[in-house]
Amino acid sequence: VQLQASGGGLVQAGDSLALSCAASGRTSSSYTMAWFRQAPEKEREFVAAITTSGDNTYAGSVRGRFTISRDSGKKAVYLQMSSLKPDDTAIYYCALALSGRLVTVTDRFRYWGQGTLVTVSS
Repeated sequence: VQLQASGGGLVQAGDSLALSCAASGRTSSSYTMAWFRQAPEKEREFVAAITTSGDNTYAGSVRGRFTISRDSGKKAVYLQMSSLKPDDTAIYYCALALSGRLVTVTDRFRYWGQGTLVTVSS
């Protein structure tokens, strides 16, 4: 399975930005796709996840500002980010876990995309 993320860029605080990620290759019929991020000199952290059935969850730091959605037919996941803050600056990674149950822990995700950089200026 390969994941290709896109949509990063440079925006100002308060702006919105959308990320996309498409998976190719054979997967199980049920799986979880998620977004993680890693800021400079920080560990990778969970952002949001969604299952093929639509169950979803968010990190507290982005809840109410970010929205995750998916197109199971296209094996794609999207992250709509609003009210962006400088603290949201990071490389954003999409990931896929072969679990139909919602998972958020990094080591449950077997497949990772290459990352896309989001920079939010103040």
